[in-house]
Amino acid sequence: MYASDSHTEIKRVSIGSKIADYAAFAKLRLASLVVFSAAISYFIGVRNLGFETNWITFAALLVGGFLVTGSSNGFNQVIEKDWDKLMNRTMNRPIPAMRMSVVEGLLVAGIMGVSGIIILWVWTNTTAAILGALALLLYVAVYTPMKRITPFATFVGAFPGAIPTMLGWVAATEGFGHIGAPALFLFATQFMWQFPHFWAIAWVMDDDYKKAGFNLLPSGNRDKSSAFQTLVYTLMLLPVSLLPVAFQICNPWSGIVILVAGSVFLWQAWQLYDDCEINSARKLMFGSFFYLPIVQIAYLIG
Repeated sequence: MYASDSHTEIKRVSIGSKIADYAAFAKLRLASLVVFSAAISYFIGVRNLGFETNWITFAALLVGGFLVTGSSNGFNQVIEKDWDKLMNRTMNRPIPAMRMSVVEGLLVAGIMGVSGIIILWVWTNTTAAILGALALLLYVAVYTPMKRITPFATFVGAFPGAIPTMLGWVAATEGFGHIGAPALFLFATQFMWQFPHFWAIAWVMDDDYKKAGFNLLPSGNRDKSSAFQTLVYTLMLLPVSLLPVAFQICNPWSGIVILVAGSVFLWQAWQLYDDCEINSARKLMFGSFFYLPIVQIAYLIG
C-alpha cells in the first residue's frame, strides 16, 4: 500500500511539473494579458456597432488567441535557448533547464500555433485567422532575431503586441470592413503603451540581458537618453489614449479615469528620468501592468 501510494504521489508531482513547464513555455501570464486585450476589444466592437454577442465566437477568440500567443512565446524560447541559459531570469525555463527538449518545444509550439489559427479561422472568421498568423510570424521571424541586433526591435515588436486589439475587433465585427476610428484608437493605445512598458523591464533587467548580449534599452544603456525616450513615449501615450474621448466614442467619465491613470504613469516615467534609478524603473514597470487594463476597462464601460 505504501509503495503504491508513493508511486502515485511521484506520478502526480511529475504531471504537475510538466503542466507548470508548459505554462512557463507559453508564458501563461503574458498570454492571459494578451487575451484580455482581445476580449475587451471584442466587446467594444460589439457595443460600438450594435452587433450581438456570439459566445461561441468569443470563446474561440479566447482559446485561439491564447494558443497563438503561447506558440509565439514558445518559438521565442526555442530560438533563444542558448542565451536563456546565461540569464538569471530565464535559465530555469523548461528548455535551458533541460526539462524539455528542443524537439518537444518545437512540437508543442507548432501544435499550439496551428491549432490556434484553425480555431480562429473556423469559429471566428478568416480575417481574425490571418491577423493571428501575422502576429505569430512578426513576433517569431522578425522581432525575435532583431532583439540581438538593434533596439529598434522594440518598435517592430510593438506591432504584433498590439494586434490582439484588432483581433478582438474583427472577431466581433466579422472582418476589416467595419474597422474605423475606435479600432484604430485601441490599436494605437496598446502600441504606444509597449514602449514604456518594455523599456522599464529592460532597465530593471539590463545587467541580466547584457550577459546574453541583449541591448534592449533605446540608447543601449541605463542613462538619461534612454530615460528621456521612455518619458517622451509615455507623454505621447496620454493624448493617444484620450482620443476615444475626444471623438466622443467614450464618455467624459472614462476620460477622467484615463487621465488620472495616464498622469500617474507619466509621473512614474518622470521619476525615472529624474533619477535614472532601478527602483524608479521598477515602479514604472509595475505601473504599466495596471495602466493598460484600467484604460481598456474605462473604454469598455464608457
